[in-house]
Amino acid sequence: MALVLNIETATTNCSVSLSKDGETLLLKEDNTPGFSHAEKLHLFIDEIISNSEYKASDIDAIAVSKGPGSYTGLRIGVSSAKGLCYALNKPLIAIDTLESLAHQVSTNEGLIIPMLDARRMEVYAAIYNCNYESQREIKAEILTEYSYSELLETNKVYFVGSGVEKTKVLINHPNAVFIEGKLPSANEMALLAEIKHKKSDTEDVAYFEPYYLKDFVALKKA
Repeated sequence: MALVLNIETATTNCSVSLSKDGETLLLKEDNTPGFSHAEKLHLFIDEIISNSEYKASDIDAIAVSKGPGSYTGLRIGVSSAKGLCYALNKPLIAIDTLESLAHQVSTNEGLIIPMLDARRMEVYAAIYNCNYESQREIKAEILTEYSYSELLETNKVYFVGSGVEKTKVLINHPNAVFIEGKLPSANEMALLAEIKHKKSDTEDVAYFEPYYLKDFVALKKA
């Protein structure tokens, strides 16, 4: 029975929610193109708390989307979450970004593949069943017309996330369902954070780092 502040910055969606007992009370987000997290994240946090009936000290835990995703976005979100944990003396809960994204699909059949756009034809993807149980670990994979072909032969497969745009161009199968326009949100973090809080499944604030999946490579300007 926890009051949790949830922070999601793994993609272009800068998203903050306040949840109680696994239910979202307030949600503030901006998923316009480009990254505005540095300018908007703390404003959203302040607005969420000021518009609620609670004080910052009432919060039981801070939950943050841990990745994979944008290197810069994840750094901003995790740094902010850790700062709040130190300031308020609250525990830190890390939520798998793709697991949270999978919860945007509601179905009683088939498989769910949450995927985030990476470079070129690459995506970060995982596989869950319709009960949101992991069927395969997160991978960075290059998409081809044969991707997920074995799964599609025997299952309805729901693709969701920013990787859908490049996937639907390659995969043409009657069992493929493409759910467009979806990004990870702090809204779906609420239930997952509540489950982890009940188990006292928290992170060491001093040593926690985002899950980048791949090493960050800084590109020099031409």
